[in-house]
Amino acid sequence: MPRPRSNAALYVCFLLFLSVPCFADVKDDLLGIKREITEKKLLLKKTKKVESKVSGELDQIQKNLREKEASLNSLGRDMKGVEISLNRTQRDIDLAKAEAERKKQQINRRLTSLYKAGEAGSLRMFFSSESFPQMTENLRYMRSVLENDKKLFADYNAKMENLRVLKTTLERDVARKEKIKSSIEVKKHEIEQEKNKKAGYLLKVREDKKTYMSSIKELQANANRLQAMVERLEARSRKGYNSKNKNKTVVGSEHLLPNVPDKGLGAQKGRLNLPVKGNIVGQFGRHKHPEFNSYTVNNGISIEASVGTQIHAIYEGQVIFADYFKGYGNMVIVDHGGGFFSLYAHAANLFKKVGATVAKNDVVASVGDTDSSKGPMLYFEIRYQGKPVDPSPWFR
Repeated sequence: MPRPRSNAALYVCFLLFLSVPCFADVKDDLLGIKREITEKKLLLKKTKKVESKVSGELDQIQKNLREKEASLNSLGRDMKGVEISLNRTQRDIDLAKAEAERKKQQINRRLTSLYKAGEAGSLRMFFSSESFPQMTENLRYMRSVLENDKKLFADYNAKMENLRVLKTTLERDVARKEKIKSSIEVKKHEIEQEKNKKAGYLLKVREDKKTYMSSIKELQANANRLQAMVERLEARSRKGYNSKNKNKTVVGSEHLLPNVPDKGLGAQKGRLNLPVKGNIVGQFGRHKHPEFNSYTVNNGISIEASVGTQIHAIYEGQVIFADYFKGYGNMVIVDHGGGFFSLYAHAANLFKKVGATVAKNDVVASVGDTDSSKGPMLYFEIRYQGKPVDPSPWFR
């Protein structure tokens, strides 16, 4: 579909949509956009603070992770030292066992000799002495043998006990080190999870910041366009462009929105169907940002629906705009008379042209996602005398 970008055509359509006699309403919309720009800038400022805070937390998490990794490496070196000590102790145990085995064999030979000699062996050795000095020498030898045997058993038992205790201690140390290592691995995993969580949050914050900056730029552009429109309307008013406005509110006076009349579209409250089948995901009015304690303003409602779903005119009227408009995508505006207009934006396809007459429930477009930052949906507004009103009361 060709999309003329003539500024003159767009301004004519907006003059119809906003109602030329009510340029004070346009000025109110301009103030609303400027207020929204201020709120977006506040959101951006708070987002930058959150980004800075999260970045600092990530730096601390990274520092903790490095410390844990250093501790893990140090513990690994300690483990190697323990293993070396354990191997050395095992070699000592093997040597001690070999020595003990030799001593044991000596003891066995001694016991065998004593067994063969019988109970009287020692007595025979004692009494076989040919002289008293020899008898004394034999007795001293027997005592030496007994003491040596006793010491042999004691040394063997002490050595084995000492090595057993040492081995037990080392095994306990190894188990303790393994437990600490396991704990550090768990902590490292927790830190990694926290790091990923914070990194994801930081990415979201930065994406939000990018969105806010883009939104502020777009809103500023819209404000500039509306400002130009206000200046033209005021100039036309001064020149008497629209004589019908003589008895109405002038710029600078208090402008009050008149009550919606109980006729035409105004009489259809509670009787109409939604323009498209779907779920309402954005309500009319001011909404508080859940994280940054600021507010945004919706002049209409957003209805989530699949691409290609038919969009119906809510009431009879005449199409006054059917084209692409920056920020709203493919858009249709229907004049229902009596100061009422309805707007259908983000469409994929437009099925009506400017000047076409539509009946209630006629298909005017299909759902799309042109210029939508939230996927396929219909953005819908009802305006009375150029000002947005809550569409909800009109629907069943």
